[in-house]
Amino acid sequence: MPELPEVELISKSLDSLVRGRTIVSAVLLRERLAPDTTPTEFSSRLRATSINFVHRRGKHILFDLSGDQTLVVHLRMSGRFSLLRPESENPKFTHAVFHFDDEKRLVFDDQRHFGLMKVVTTNALYQAKELEKLAPEPFSDEFSVDYLRSALRTTKRSLKEFLIDQTKVCGLGNIYAAEAMYAAGLDPRKQAGKLSKQSALRLHESIRAVLRIAIDHAGNREVDPENLEGNYFSGATDAGWFVYDREGEPCRKCQSPVIRLKQGSRSTYFCRKCQRK
Repeated sequence: MPELPEVELISKSLDSLVRGRTIVSAVLLRERLAPDTTPTEFSSRLRATSINFVHRRGKHILFDLSGDQTLVVHLRMSGRFSLLRPESENPKFTHAVFHFDDEKRLVFDDQRHFGLMKVVTTNALYQAKELEKLAPEPFSDEFSVDYLRSALRTTKRSLKEFLIDQTKVCGLGNIYAAEAMYAAGLDPRKQAGKLSKQSALRLHESIRAVLRIAIDHAGNREVDPENLEGNYFSGATDAGWFVYDREGEPCRKCQSPVIRLKQGSRSTYFCRKCQRK
């Protein structure tokens, strides 16, 4: 599932590609993609709207539209956007199509069928259930060390489970949670509420650092309209993870084998020697 850096990349790429365009028509091909509206309502609400800009909140992509409307999109496991020329064919699992006034179209395809779209009133955007309980953005002033320490004290869960809770830390998933814990030297099994002040400080710094590295990785790369995911740091062959998806491989610091364990039905990767309880 795309995490904050990937969604940041996609939202910025989309903004550069579709800002100012007019949606001539919108077609919802899979009804469950937008469960709160019928295909007819979906088309009616988006028809003839202009895209003011595209931004992000957490892992959600937000299309700010004319007429006080915002299209909220969550890519989930395999959702993808492509800006296609008239002669290009739609991908096999196309679930929504947005036709523009220059005959190009923005296509959303989703092989796993988990993606989600919702049209909301812009004035009430942050009261939408998908957004209202999200934690502060990791690079915001609100996401301070004091905030993190306070949030940590509210839970008895493991550190890994805490980090991927979007109401506690916004934007992290399996990949960047694993890398942040490794950078901070913290065992993912440790009870989050028992972290010391110094550990919380290291974790705060590590969360921001790993996210910034991932975002900067694709910062200067050219956007391919038909392959917006091509610049994903998480999909790059040169990503150079320290622990994520490296089970059995030597730790880059101490050469001990990277361990994989299950936490809440998800895989966690860590180094027993570098990440101590």
